[in-house]
Amino acid sequence: MTSTAGSTRAPERLRRFTRAERLVHRATAALMLLCAGSAAFLYFAPLAQLVGRRHLVVVVHEWSGLLLPVPFLIGLAARSFRADLRRLNRLAPYDREWLRAARRGMPGPRPAGKFNAGQKIWAGWIAGAVPVMAFTGLLMWFTGALPWISRTSAIFVHDVTALAIAVVVAGHIRLAYRDPEARRGMRTGSVTWRWARKEHPQWAEEEARDARG
Repeated sequence: MTSTAGSTRAPERLRRFTRAERLVHRATAALMLLCAGSAAFLYFAPLAQLVGRRHLVVVVHEWSGLLLPVPFLIGLAARSFRADLRRLNRLAPYDREWLRAARRGMPGPRPAGKFNAGQKIWAGWIAGAVPVMAFTGLLMWFTGALPWISRTSAIFVHDVTALAIAVVVAGHIRLAYRDPEARRGMRTGSVTWRWARKEHPQWAEEEARDARG
């Protein structure tokens, strides 16, 4: 619900993500889950026995992995997406305070902009891990493309990175599950001012200043 014309009352909800940003997130999540799910059916014997067409699962895994960067690249056409990428790419002085508080397990509100320090580190880590997975996957697919890198080495790096991604993504899902308002923000694009002031106070203050003009 927003203010009516001529009213000075502030909107009850704060816009957090545009439709383009939400679509990028959903498409990326779907491709990542498809890639991880197909990998599970390839690597774990109890699951592999349930699959009658292993070659099809291999194809699904390969192409879902190759398509993983596509939503990101399409999202670059949206100004809001590019603006949030700049936010994610910069650590502010208060982010260090957030990290210290998180490391010490200190309760209470922690300083954060639109994205807190943990989210910025998560985004940077995934941005680095996905190209590693794509590169090693291609080396496994096109054996001999780079003769000085053995297929065994590519498989080892691919598997270790995949395991690390699985652990980090599981942590990401767990944190999202514990915060219904954050999930609502990704689903609908808006959050309450109360939540924003508690979880992302610097961002809420910035938006309030912009609203006042």
